[in-house]
Amino acid sequence: MNRRTFLKTMGIGSGILLGARPRIIHASGPLPDSATVLVDTTRCIGCRLCEEACAQANSLPEPDLSDLTVFDRKRSTSETAFTVVNRYMAGDAEIHVKTQCMHCSDAACVSSCLVNALKKEKEGPISWHTNCMGCRYCMVACPFEMPKFEYHSAAPRIRKCTFCYATRLVNGQKPACVEACPMEALSFGTRSEMLQEAKGRIANAPGTYVNHIYGEHEVGGTSWLYLSAVPFDQIGFRTDLGTTPYPVLTKGYLKTVHGIDLIVPPVLFGLAYLSRRKRDND
Repeated sequence: MNRRTFLKTMGIGSGILLGARPRIIHASGPLPDSATVLVDTTRCIGCRLCEEACAQANSLPEPDLSDLTVFDRKRSTSETAFTVVNRYMAGDAEIHVKTQCMHCSDAACVSSCLVNALKKEKEGPISWHTNCMGCRYCMVACPFEMPKFEYHSAAPRIRKCTFCYATRLVNGQKPACVEACPMEALSFGTRSEMLQEAKGRIANAPGTYVNHIYGEHEVGGTSWLYLSAVPFDQIGFRTDLGTTPYPVLTKGYLKTVHGIDLIVPPVLFGLAYLSRRKRDND
């Protein structure tokens, strides 16, 4: 193949590849009847029974509920703890906040997965499947840093809150953490029901809550909604995420990368081949 033929071939191939489109998945918006949990942080007492129930439901190591030193530092979820409760001080008040996967309505982790190992179920939860190739792009994509990787396993998985989808939700049961909460700090229902409930609590007790439902609009909406007595940035929540779903933000970028990743390597390889051939002929 001479230089002219090579460049002509690459030009045709580039046109074909640029005409292709990457698979970009994103929802049209939060589903009003998707499974949703409302977390009222004004009711949480930090008993951590939700942590224990989650561990039992997912066959994870059970926490020691008598160990109060866990509140001395902020904890993150892990591959062995799908939910954790942290304590924050707002003036003289103690506020306890449960943290887990937010199950975004239009999830960045689902959009970033190359092999569809993460799936947004029709009921709302985001589930993980065994065809995962371990790229961990979902960990980078998630704005809440929820997916965790089993680094020390011979057959590692991505681990996070499952919303008790396969074991309870599909059987008409509430998530284990919701059922275990003695203070009714966790309420379960459809997204429309939980938004109505949250707005009702704010309207009926405006002095108790800040006028904001976290998760109603953040990153396009989430299946876990929060109420708080203080601004959310004071209790560990990111308030810089915006309201646009992350898959929408990356749509244009992915189109560009799609072409670059497929075209540039063979072009460089071909140029190297031609250069080496010219050098050998000289």
